[in-house]
Amino acid sequence: MPQALADAQLHRALLERFPLFRQLDAPRLARLLEDAQFLQVPAGTVLFDASQPCRGFPLLLEGAVRVAKFAPNGREILLYRVDPGQGCILSGGCLLGHSDYTARGVAEQDVTLLSVPPALFQELLLEFEPFRRFVFGMYGERLAEMMELVEEVAFRRLDERLAQLLVHRGPVIQATHQKLADELGSVREIVSRLLRSFEERGWVKLERERITLLDPKSLAAHGRL
Repeated sequence: MPQALADAQLHRALLERFPLFRQLDAPRLARLLEDAQFLQVPAGTVLFDASQPCRGFPLLLEGAVRVAKFAPNGREILLYRVDPGQGCILSGGCLLGHSDYTARGVAEQDVTLLSVPPALFQELLLEFEPFRRFVFGMYGERLAEMMELVEEVAFRRLDERLAQLLVHRGPVIQATHQKLADELGSVREIVSRLLRSFEERGWVKLERERITLLDPKSLAAHGRL
């Protein structure tokens, strides 16, 4: 593909996913497209990990990124997901605080992104108000999500949280019991036991890496206990 055509497609994709950059002056937009690192990685790629330095602020164009905290025993808890049209607040925090990552980011699907270099990130944050509102708006949204996560982990029973997760992801969930346990910050054995109890009640049907909801109303009611 000719470079001019590739540049035009990238320009179009950026403005479609991040309309705020339509307000950026032409020279600075051209600099953003020139200086930002364009990345395409397959699902399963570790984009960053705990204790690694942050090398840029990712703007996700396609795919999904899972950001999770891992314990020494291998257990993990999902902090948040980054979807197209979003940035990663952990990366922003590391750039603002000049600190290393404290969690891991993994591509859940094939990912396409632009990584804004640190100096340009700081410049846009200070001098381009729409970008500043975008970044701090994300912080507000993620903080609310983190508060909900803390409340769920601290105060809600695991069976309620599992029922709510199934209803949210249903009616058919393609996932291993281990994957669901990771999302809930639990262990596979406990999640498997709870799923079997749901199956015995006629709420779900369990198959290999597949869960079908048979009675989502009962599951939803259980998740609200």
